[in-house]
Amino acid sequence: MRAEDQDRAIAEVVSRVVGGVTQGGSQALERALAETIYHERKRVERGAPSRARTRALAAWDKRRSQLVRGSDTVRRRVLEELVTGFAREVLGNFDPRVHALATRAVPFGLSALLHASSPQQLLQRFPQLGLDDRIEVNGAVEHALALRDKGTLVCVPTHSSNLDSIVLGYGMHEQGFPPLLYGAGLNLFKNPLMGYFMRNLGAYTVDRRKTAPIYKQVLKEYAGVALEFGYHSLFFPGGTRSRSGEVESKLKLGLLGTTVKAYANKLARHDPKPGLFVVPMVLSYELVLEAETLIDDHLQAEGKARYIITDDEFSSPLRVFQFMRGILELDARIYLTLMPPRDPFGNLVDREGRSLDASGRTIDTSRYLCAAGDGPVDDPNRDQEYTRELGQQLTRDYLRGNTVFPTHLVAFAAFAELEAMHPQRDLYRLLRAGAEDESMVFGDLARSCDALRERLLAMEAAGEVRLSRRVRTLDGGDLVVHALRSWGTYHTHSALTRRGDRIDATDRNLLLYYRNRLQGYGLGAS
Repeated sequence: MRAEDQDRAIAEVVSRVVGGVTQGGSQALERALAETIYHERKRVERGAPSRARTRALAAWDKRRSQLVRGSDTVRRRVLEELVTGFAREVLGNFDPRVHALATRAVPFGLSALLHASSPQQLLQRFPQLGLDDRIEVNGAVEHALALRDKGTLVCVPTHSSNLDSIVLGYGMHEQGFPPLLYGAGLNLFKNPLMGYFMRNLGAYTVDRRKTAPIYKQVLKEYAGVALEFGYHSLFFPGGTRSRSGEVESKLKLGLLGTTVKAYANKLARHDPKPGLFVVPMVLSYELVLEAETLIDDHLQAEGKARYIITDDEFSSPLRVFQFMRGILELDARIYLTLMPPRDPFGNLVDREGRSLDASGRTIDTSRYLCAAGDGPVDDPNRDQEYTRELGQQLTRDYLRGNTVFPTHLVAFAAFAELEAMHPQRDLYRLLRAGAEDESMVFGDLARSCDALRERLLAMEAAGEVRLSRRVRTLDGGDLVVHALRSWGTYHTHSALTRRGDRIDATDRNLLLYYRNRLQGYGLGAS
């Protein structure tokens, strides 16, 4: 957020959060403070022993004492201090000079990795480095661009990798989109260089270690206030990277719901450009940098996943370099697909920003929020239902915008072969098995891939999915060969390995990860 808007934004966030709590009376105020102190103290206790930890615990003990002995006036002051502190932690800055530098540096940095096989080649190719042939932005690009000056864009991409923010930032900039305000995990700010750029490119901090409801409310209000101030924004409705490899189907509706409230507030203030335009985006990778860590996390016993992963492949420069080199060797693409924009209620909008009903007729969405003859009426239950409808539309858009690569198709067909061999085994028993006599015949797998490819071609023709060039053109055998080569160029262990005419499932967890990208289409066994 620009410096001139920061104090006003913080004041607005504090006013809304504190006002929302105190509206419930003395008990609500006491409960909110008690919850916040409890959650924050627990967070600090989990940290390593240090002087800073000792001081922090003492500070929370002091606040607990104020809660017990203080009047409502004292408690309100403590709450205001806590909310203000949270808001300042969250606050992101936008510096146009840093944005200009980053949009020059990112293409070179990524291009160097995507194109260079050696330092010598990097120097030789310095003048020609470009990303246009590696990151392909397609779909409703012109449609979304037409709306940037008619209201506020809310970009909502799928989330596969920590590389997503870099790919999105570069791809959107190259297409002429304005800078986007977005939330990023605190762990991504710990790299000094990356943290500097992120703070000054508009990223605001999301500390997932903080579980207090008040902190989460601050995040929501900050995102909503930014939209009301006209900041084009981006957030991941899935909340975090897809651990399973699936296209997101269960969305976090909290931040998504800020669009309805922000639209209502803009209408109430008679904003000349009240429109909020939700742009679904799908990022599709042939290889995913953190696939091995993500799927292992997904499969942890009893689903107790580490919501914050700090030691994955993204934290290793060597692994990032190996990943980029793999993309180069495969002549691979990263697809960023924009789906047709929608309003906060899930309706499609035309290029003039007008909402359309299912028959394509223009509708006045302000009537969704207003009583007869009056302005917008606050109704949280109604707004939640609108947000659920938007979320349902987004999950459909994500499936339609997903681009299928050979790694996805072959993994789906191969996993179906394994399931057919052992119909009595549940998923976890199937993953733990791995005897050589369970290998597949290359020709059988190739035929399964051909059959699956035919089904996908029909689905693409119906607008239900997108296919990469290789999936459209290669036969089943060539798809298997290409997928094996893809996994082998980067992953520690290939998902599948060929031994003559046999195919072994070398890393079944990894195979599951890539197979899951085709879940949700009702394909069943291939």
